[in-house]
Amino acid sequence: MPLDEWQEQAFEAAMGERADGRWASKFVGISAPRQNGKSQLIVARALAGVLLFGEKMVIISAHETDTAREIWKRLIDVIEDNPTLEARVTGRMDAINREFLSFGKGSERQTIKLKARRVSGARGFSADCLLLDEAQILSKGAWGSIVPTMSAMPNPQLWLFGTPPTETDDPFAFSRVRQSAIEKRARHCWLEWSAGENDDIDDPETWAKANPAFGVRISHEACADDRAAMDDDQFARERLGMWAGATSGRVIDAVTWKDRADQFSIAVDDLALGIDVNPEGTRASVSLAGQRGNGDWHIELDEQRDSVGWVVPWVVKRCESNDIRAVVIDGASTAAELVPVLQEQKVAVTVTGASDMGQACASFYRGATEGWLVHTDQPQMNVALGDARKREIRNGDAWAWSKKNSTSDITPLVSATLALWGARAPKDKVKRPRRRSGRVVGEGRRAVVLT
Repeated sequence: MPLDEWQEQAFEAAMGERADGRWASKFVGISAPRQNGKSQLIVARALAGVLLFGEKMVIISAHETDTAREIWKRLIDVIEDNPTLEARVTGRMDAINREFLSFGKGSERQTIKLKARRVSGARGFSADCLLLDEAQILSKGAWGSIVPTMSAMPNPQLWLFGTPPTETDDPFAFSRVRQSAIEKRARHCWLEWSAGENDDIDDPETWAKANPAFGVRISHEACADDRAAMDDDQFARERLGMWAGATSGRVIDAVTWKDRADQFSIAVDDLALGIDVNPEGTRASVSLAGQRGNGDWHIELDEQRDSVGWVVPWVVKRCESNDIRAVVIDGASTAAELVPVLQEQKVAVTVTGASDMGQACASFYRGATEGWLVHTDQPQMNVALGDARKREIRNGDAWAWSKKNSTSDITPLVSATLALWGARAPKDKVKRPRRRSGRVVGEGRRAVVLT
């Protein structure tokens, strides 16, 4: 089964082994424009699982039955085109939604199954290798059901194949793996072919860059036809593989944001902490803001972790060891549940309303575009800013960051926005946090913000 050069590179990147023989990457995500050969990758990985790696169960899944059947047809074509391989098949079922191939018998039996997620939901996905096509519409609920089914397997590998999600897709799983890999979390591999934010989408060199099978499966003429038929956003997403954060929906462009980066930046006065929790309550971020020695303003992600139990001890410690000006929480956010807990620890909290949030986001935007806001170039903050979208508040007179319409965790950005607001707000707008002993922390040098 001959592979394209890019397909070989994908396998080399995704299938490294650790010293103990287990896969280095448990989760593998591949994002590439359509018609570049992702289906052939799925077929090749499925066959390799049973023929080379001794995997007992390999499951191929797509959201729709038609898509799943197309992959199945490709797999059967390979089997039937190779008589020696076909001779090893000991069982086969082609009935819709019951498809399987088996190799060997008894304890040596190995199986490749096909499942359409719309039909089967998340049932029966326990496998040594799970290959999920159309991952850009793999919802949070389905993902939460699928992942635990792999936990009991000794050496599982879970692959997600897809294209950048549209505004109507539910891309939780695809976005989650993408972000985790960008953050360099253990055992996550992300492979993406796409145009860059500053590339000319009408340049054939950009088309070749974004389509790994350009000149093999995808022709110049096909790209030109797509360009003529699609608007800019459609072409950028469907043919150039660009995620929403890299196209026109981005609030602050990448060049401007990069120009504001300084890894050695330090805040020395009016420090503030910002805290935000995602809507599910499964991840929280604490950010720091303050004024630099030259008068500009500084933001950075102080800490980000799963769950929220660590937040209150973290903030209390910050208030005990630093001169903190304010602790601010967005009253409409999930983090508002932390307010009474912090107050029990004698940390006064400033709770923001819609008007404050609108001012905070406007200030953050002005700081970045006017040049007086500096960040420390942290990947989590960069990803959040790239994916974040706006939502209107106060009848459209102002805007705030939208968690619903963003494709990744934006708690670092929201917490930094609140921290900046707390650091710059007038004294009568914020409450000074106190030590647990009840003593005032300082005379106004620092501020803490909670979202």
